[in-house]
Amino acid sequence: MTEQEKVTGKHDLKSLAGKYLTFKLSHETYGIEILKVQEIIGLMSITSIPRTPNFVRGVINLRGKVIPVIELRKKFDMETVEDTDHTCIIVVQVLGSGNPITMGVIVDEVSEVVDIADNQIEPAPSFGASIDTAFIMAMGKLGESVVILLDIDKVLTANEIQSLSSI
Repeated sequence: MTEQEKVTGKHDLKSLAGKYLTFKLSHETYGIEILKVQEIIGLMSITSIPRTPNFVRGVINLRGKVIPVIELRKKFDMETVEDTDHTCIIVVQVLGSGNPITMGVIVDEVSEVVDIADNQIEPAPSFGASIDTAFIMAMGKLGESVVILLDIDKVLTANEIQSLSSI
């Protein structure tokens, strides 16, 4: 991320070209930069933690390390659905206020890794000041489909990341 991107929150569209892990939430396709993804695991036993935000499902024990797990559907104010055989956890690393934080993100299903060229990337639409879309980097065009490219570091606010790091 360039200094300009840090200050303005805007991304240079050409710099967004690259590989993305795509996944489904509801009927929409989203993408996360592949370098942010540590691994993909099947849904496993999740221990709920009292008094956490509603989008925090709980924590898992991943090879001896306890990591928080969030539900993107709840974070994005989407209708919740029952987990299926395709539901999985994408383990990502996000930038905290100091150290990077590892967390799991529950998605409906993982699709594939795609390579998105700079000529396939469009700026995210503006929805007005009342709707926060800072977590959307851009839109990727794949054939007739559109992939919403997420800035996983901005899906959670700094305070939310801080509270997750204390779990």
